[in-house]
Amino acid sequence: MAQTGDMAPDFTLPTNGGSEVTLSALKPSKVVVYFYPRDDTPGCTTEALEFTAQITDFEAAGAKVIGISKDTVAKHDKFVAKHDLGVILASDADSDVCERYGVWVEKSMYGKTSMGIERATFLIDSDGKIAQVWRKVKAKGHAEAVLDALRGL
Repeated sequence: MAQTGDMAPDFTLPTNGGSEVTLSALKPSKVVVYFYPRDDTPGCTTEALEFTAQITDFEAAGAKVIGISKDTVAKHDKFVAKHDLGVILASDADSDVCERYGVWVEKSMYGKTSMGIERATFLIDSDGKIAQVWRKVKAKGHAEAVLDALRGL
């Protein structure tokens, strides 16, 4: 499980728009990596819209913002188009990156347990170290909290 002070696990994933992103290639930029359960669900849409609304502030603070879920690139493309999102959405179809960050967890809903992505965010500094971690995130207002922490780096 990735924690504050650890080197962020590197990854290369396909993204919306038919591209791909490699975490280590973004150095020396700071990076916000947020994991979310599914495209176009209420909480995930709120979170993506809030990050998008402040994307110029994140960029001004020297950071890239990447959202990761198991959704396909095609689904990400539809989600981006529907909501005019300004964040990079990466597809971790096999859960490898989710597992390395410790966000692929057992969840319980209505008495049934299943595996799923825990909503979590990792703020990665310009050296590739995890500066701060938020787990079990509530979507509303979260982007502002991350931006405040980013400005404090």
